[in-house]
Amino acid sequence: MYTPPAFVVDDTSEIHAMMRACRIANFITATAQGPLATPLPMLLDAEEGEMGMLYAHLARPNPQWQTPMIGDGLAVFMGPDAYITPAWYAAKAEHGKVVPTWNYTAVQAKGPVEFFDDPARLLDVVKRLTDLHEAAAAKPWAVSDAPAAYITAQLRGIVGIRMSITHLTGKRKLSQNRPEPDRMGVRNGLSESHRDFDRVIADMIPVPSSSS
Repeated sequence: MYTPPAFVVDDTSEIHAMMRACRIANFITATAQGPLATPLPMLLDAEEGEMGMLYAHLARPNPQWQTPMIGDGLAVFMGPDAYITPAWYAAKAEHGKVVPTWNYTAVQAKGPVEFFDDPARLLDVVKRLTDLHEAAAAKPWAVSDAPAAYITAQLRGIVGIRMSITHLTGKRKLSQNRPEPDRMGVRNGLSESHRDFDRVIADMIPVPSSSS
């Protein structure tokens, strides 16, 4: 991922936090027939490996796991994003040399991939993913709430993914390359938007603490 220095996130713990904030990622593999991609909820285990381990599962009929891979897998985590109109820049009134852009946060994780269908390993991944996403529910559902025979049958329909992260790239493109008056204009403009993501990005725009 092309990342100018102003937008780089190089702290692994920060990158992991960005990944966890995304509820779904695009899992991409290269093959002789071309790239294959599947949107998947992915579980990050930060304690495994040097940079962490990603777990997920695919539907068994999905050809992605059956097609020989070329090289490593890629998981793309996209955070909030927002269109930035040049009308918000103070520079527009000064000289008019401004154009639109897009602000966003993103993480790309790369590494070797293992596909597996061992029932015990699959059950562990399913339980951990379920517990993660049920945690905020008023009455969380657990895999153990369903009949064991039913869960066993469901596991036959999926294939597990284990990706050992060897490369991590974190990016926050938040108008850091613009002068302070322009950043303030962007922050104020996004703050007034009806889009939730716009307001989230607004709060992330770096400005002096006295201006927050």
